Amino acid sequence: MAAAAAARAARRLLSSRLCATTATTRQLHASASQGAEREVSRSFIHPAAIVHPDATIGQGVSIGPFCTVGPSARIGDACQLHAGSHVVGDTELGDGSLVHTGAILGADIPGRTIIGENSIIGHYAVVGVKCQDLKYKTGDECFLRIGCNNEIREYCSIHRSSKSCDCTVIGDNNLIMGSCHIAHDCKIGNSNIFANNTLFAGHVVVEDCTHTAGAVVVHQFCHIGSFSFLGGGSVVVQDVPRYMMVAGDRAELRGLNLEGLKRNGFTDQEVRGLKKAYQRVFMPSVTSGSSFEDRLVELEKETKLSEFPAVSYMVDSIRMSFTEGRRGICKFRSWNGS
Repeated sequence: MAAAAAARAARRLLSSRLCATTATTRQLHASASQGAEREVSRSFIHPAAIVHPDATIGQGVSIGPFCTVGPSARIGDACQLHAGSHVVGDTELGDGSLVHTGAILGADIPGRTIIGENSIIGHYAVVGVKCQDLKYKTGDECFLRIGCNNEIREYCSIHRSSKSCDCTVIGDNNLIMGSCHIAHDCKIGNSNIFANNTLFAGHVVVEDCTHTAGAVVVHQFCHIGSFSFLGGGSVVVQDVPRYMMVAGDRAELRGLNLEGLKRNGFTDQEVRGLKKAYQRVFMPSVTSGSSFEDRLVELEKETKLSEFPAVSYMVDSIRMSFTEGRRGICKFRSWNGS
């Protein structure tokens, strides 16, 4: 009996010790987890940075030395401001964004600058400052809205709108290489690539998935269609329809952007359909007496080609360029006087 009682007492003691060990382990895990959460949520502001007490700073933000953050600025979670970068005026920087040394975001003028999540702003880029349009009146509100996942490289300049009723807009997933300029009231779509020193004047509209080579200049109010390509050194003074390639000073149509179409997943049938449509409109036979308008009408009546939505989009893009307020399309280099 005494031996059995001793065994039961030993089991109770061992059980109580195991429970105590488990509870201690759980407390340690909880403490470590809370510490990690506190580490993630804690923001680092270098002592040499000047951050206004009214600025809104998210969690996990890193602000390097000699940065300035104004009273109306809003910095999202996990943003990084490298040394000597500045966020001023009514400016919102989305979560996970990176601002390199010397970059300036916003300006102390009426209006607002919004930059979406996961954006990269390169060294000494200037984004969201006053436009260079003489029609802008001091005191007017002006706006810039940039989407998510854009990479804006070194020395770029992107300006706010020239009027309170308008807005400079850039979509998502664009690569804007070094020293590019996007002027007031431009409307830029998604997934575009602008090579170095691409310059857009005011009110230019760029659709989606376009590509410019270096040192391209685009005249104000021009319209650049989706999936088009602008050759290096081009001076574009009229619209570029969808799917087309232009080059030269002044830029002329040089055919379809075949490589761009393939890279963007157009099927062989779609590409063949676009080739035939392009030839019908821009490469008439020498003996053809039809006008440009006649050829467009004939293409619209062609049932086989009209089955391809891309062909219809191309025709619509061309026709829209001749509506009121538009500049027409770039000339074809062997256009037969039509």
